[in-house]
Amino acid sequence: MKGKIYILFVGLLSVLLSSCVTARKVNYMQEPDKHIPSYADTLSYEEYELRIGDRLYVYVYSLDEQVSSMFNANLNSSYVRYRLQQNTNANSTYGSYDLYTYLIDEEGYIDYPHIGKVYVRGMNTREVKQKLEEELSALLQEIPGFSTVSVEVNIVNRSFSVIGAQSGRYFITKEKMTIFEALALAGDLDEFNSRKEIKLVREKEGVTTVKTFDARSKDLINSEYYYIEPNDIIYVRKIPGYSFGINSASTALGVCATTLSFGVLVYSIVQTGIIHVNKRINGGYNK
Repeated sequence: MKGKIYILFVGLLSVLLSSCVTARKVNYMQEPDKHIPSYADTLSYEEYELRIGDRLYVYVYSLDEQVSSMFNANLNSSYVRYRLQQNTNANSTYGSYDLYTYLIDEEGYIDYPHIGKVYVRGMNTREVKQKLEEELSALLQEIPGFSTVSVEVNIVNRSFSVIGAQSGRYFITKEKMTIFEALALAGDLDEFNSRKEIKLVREKEGVTTVKTFDARSKDLINSEYYYIEPNDIIYVRKIPGYSFGINSASTALGVCATTLSFGVLVYSIVQTGIIHVNKRINGGYNK
């Protein structure tokens, strides 16, 4: 009996300890080794290229108040301007951000007042700014007392999505957002989320790619996975086999001891029952 109990104890202990969530499985910025990959130095931040369906916030600065009011008629509220400049969800506060932004249509154009159709698809905000300043300058040169203008362009309502962990859609609040900032914004990952194989789904120029990386690696900060883009989807899966909450060795030992005690109790009851049955059988034969 002692031998069977020992085997049962060792088996339970092995299973439970293998299910423990160790610091190695959840800590970030770890040195690469045979278990944690090393990523090549491929970091090269690329400015986001505008796509169909994006919305642009455009504000025209001019010393001439008449020019400013002509192009910024819908942006007379400083609070509205602040929220749009911060790339936050204007829709939730103002009823509809359609009034303050310009949609890139199916052909890649925005319809800007007094200018008309302006093609912006595939451009970055800096290039759109330069193009609008040129268009407006050409238009305003015909006005007596012409003064130069400066244009501010931002992408509004930029967001990314997380599924499998703190699922939801989150707004990008800065120009360059890293994967760590994105995960932090989503509430970080819990101890049962796998940091080893995070998948990043990204669409660019009509082509969807899926990239897999290990968020624990320190080399991640120099890799192509470091910065996220608008409309990215971050998929985080559960660690295989972690369907119950053992997150430390002490918890595992406690569960093991409890299970072992229960096993011994059941074993004792079964053995006692077998002995009684044997006695009855033997007693019957003796008669």
